[in-house]
Amino acid sequence: MAAAAGDSSPADKAQKVLELQSRIRSMQSTKLDTRTLPTHPAIARLLPGGGLQQGSVYSVVGSTTLLMALLAGPSAAGSWCGVVGVPEFGIEAAGRFGIDLERLVLVPNPGDQWLGVTSAIADVMSVVVARPPKRASDGAVARLAARLRQRGSTLIVLGAWPQSDAILTLSQSDWSGLGDGHGYLEARQATVTVTSSTGGRPRSTRLWLPDQAEQFREVTPLGASHAARETPMREAATA
Repeated sequence: MAAAAGDSSPADKAQKVLELQSRIRSMQSTKLDTRTLPTHPAIARLLPGGGLQQGSVYSVVGSTTLLMALLAGPSAAGSWCGVVGVPEFGIEAAGRFGIDLERLVLVPNPGDQWLGVTSAIADVMSVVVARPPKRASDGAVARLAARLRQRGSTLIVLGAWPQSDAILTLSQSDWSGLGDGHGYLEARQATVTVTSSTGGRPRSTRLWLPDQAEQFREVTPLGASHAARETPMREAATA
């Protein structure tokens, strides 16, 4: 089950972080054999370097679901993930989307200690998610960036961050499942766009976030789907 630190005193929160650090250090190495963490292939193709890079920072604007799509790959591959300052992060949805709850630590309400908690968790976890309640100073940003590089941890910020290596945004979001004013929202298509800090044109793709089976996958163009069905029939006819 996901570990969580809720509303408690700063001293209690600090003690919980130390306990989590000790526990996680005994269960995983903080250094991996590769600088790239696995994530959804359709999103990885959009990212600089072809995936989430250790020591890098990414901004996700306005979508907890897109955040979960990013986390599912590293989590399933064995990485520990921490989520700081996102009380609405749902563990039931996270579990359905493929995030391993046994390697997930939640600190929903860090208060003014959010930066210290984020830094401490980055010492021992491969991926850390944080939503800053306010803008951090340039010095604090620089110190956190140095720690991420040193420890090989990846930071995903919900919202803007001054030193993001890439920014992920959603647009053209369309839900399906509703009939004539009734029914349930079953699936969503959205365009995911990645803008790199190194310049170049933004890259986009159309994804199900999620589909009816609660899976993340790339939207197959109608023409490509039709061609895939027709090809076996043509081959059979010429055999």
